[in-house]
Amino acid sequence: MNANIAQQRKPGWQRLLGMIRPYWPWFLLAVVGLLLDSIAQSGFIFLLRPLIDEGFSAESAVGQWLPLVMFALIVMRVLGNFSGIYTTVWIGRKVVNTMRAGLFGHYLLLPQRFFDQHSAGDLVSKVTYNTDQVAQAATTGMITAVRDSLTVVGLVTVMLLQSLVLSLTLAVLLPVVAIVTSVISRRFRRLSRKIQDSMGGLTHVTEEAVRGHQVVKLFAGEAYERQRFARHNESNRRLHQKLTATQLLSSSLVQVFAGIALLILLYLATQQRVDLNISAGVFISVLGAMVAMIAPMKRLTNVHVQFQKALAAADSVFEIMDQASEQEAARNTDAAANTSHRSSGHISILNISYRYPERNEIALDQVSLVLRPGTVTALVGRSGSGKTTLASMLPRFLQPDSGSIQLDGVDVQDWPLASLREQIAYVGQDVVLFNDTLYQNIAYGALSGSDRDQVLRAIRAAHVDEFAEQLPQGLDTPIGDRGHLLSGGQRQRLALARALLKDAPILIMDEATSSLDNLSQQFIQEAVQQLQHNRTVLIIAHRLHTIEHADNIVMLVDGRIDAQGGHQQLLASSAAYRELQQAGDVDLPAAETL
Repeated sequence: MNANIAQQRKPGWQRLLGMIRPYWPWFLLAVVGLLLDSIAQSGFIFLLRPLIDEGFSAESAVGQWLPLVMFALIVMRVLGNFSGIYTTVWIGRKVVNTMRAGLFGHYLLLPQRFFDQHSAGDLVSKVTYNTDQVAQAATTGMITAVRDSLTVVGLVTVMLLQSLVLSLTLAVLLPVVAIVTSVISRRFRRLSRKIQDSMGGLTHVTEEAVRGHQVVKLFAGEAYERQRFARHNESNRRLHQKLTATQLLSSSLVQVFAGIALLILLYLATQQRVDLNISAGVFISVLGAMVAMIAPMKRLTNVHVQFQKALAAADSVFEIMDQASEQEAARNTDAAANTSHRSSGHISILNISYRYPERNEIALDQVSLVLRPGTVTALVGRSGSGKTTLASMLPRFLQPDSGSIQLDGVDVQDWPLASLREQIAYVGQDVVLFNDTLYQNIAYGALSGSDRDQVLRAIRAAHVDEFAEQLPQGLDTPIGDRGHLLSGGQRQRLALARALLKDAPILIMDEATSSLDNLSQQFIQEAVQQLQHNRTVLIIAHRLHTIEHADNIVMLVDGRIDAQGGHQQLLASSAAYRELQQAGDVDLPAAETL
């Protein structure tokens, strides 16, 4: 753990270098390629003096070998430039690929409180935009820093050795550049659209995982989500590489045509048989060196801005990756407990208190309660009375400030986190579904290996088969983003089928029938009645018409237990319960109850 802390305290640039270190052979290849590019560029300037001073002499043999050497330098520069830039971009995308995967994987492990304090949009933007800023430094910034530095060193060296500088005029290449740009730009547009679509898929998977983090954790879907993310992530990386290859092909073609044009000019110039003054070569080379160094010097003076933006983006990513995961917080207790068996479902809540960390407000105050196997316990009360907060403590989404919750006589803090959540199935009012088929949404995460007969039994028990048979592809029908192709009642029945398939000894239903019509609600209640004989059921409700026959009804008022017992008992003993009953009688029609 100390090693991890030391790693986390390193500056962002050191951690970035640590991520690049595994690719050092490729980085060395990139430097060699950029070095060849710089040598070739300086070589042009080096050879201009013999060209000007001797190439136009009829007695000189320079005109015979110089074009071939110049063409060799052109080939060297094309190869060096292509390999250097392509490899650098490859390294940059690999680093971003690793950073994105690490950040996304860490999202799946962070506790409930972290998600309460951060918006999903901000978390998604860090995976997409912030990491891409790092890519800009690892690619464009690195290329500028390495290549332009080597170019300036090469030009200065040539000037110092023989005072010759290359002066290139690209005016004759403008028509060629226009043609190549026109042709290549069409491919740029196509690839750019594909990259945008790829980023949309990447963002979508991330948003789903962040929004549905409770379901992912409870149904052990972390590995499945990592696989979905990896597919989109790798597709995005490959599209970026194709875009880079296309861009390099464009610049390479321009350089080839520039070399051909230069060879033609050299050939024509050396055939003029005109003796030139030596001082002309010196003058042109010095002037050319001064002009050639302007562009790389300007880029070098601005490259630090790009690096600073990238480091700021990297720091924001590392800040999240340094947040303690649930597993790290529970590592000591997880190793101590031997609770990998199936729980009986006996839950004891002992003097639980909890205060919201963002505001000075008590959510739960000295709450004690016992939930026995084979019984239905209902938590009722107005909004903000602490019902969902209390239920969230069972799977350790929230940690109490004081008190304890015991499962089978063992504090839930002493249960291995994965084993604890295996004991709990959850159906909420805000149903979390994924952009997949109906079947895959039921057999989700750790349930994906379930026998098909088991899945079908859960589907029938939750009455999903009644509407699934009417869908175009049955159970293999895609249900759309967040299941928007289904009605609210269908979505809740789908979530119940998933919970039934898990067959956990504890079932939590948080307003799970709030969006259902009377008939669908009756189906759900019948399914729960079948379940309660061999498991512990905890139902959270605002109104009372669905829980009047629960074994134990707990009335919460401002985080305290006002009263508990049977329906008639609470009507007699609790004024708050009677008020809630009266409100329910006015607002809601009569319905079947548990």
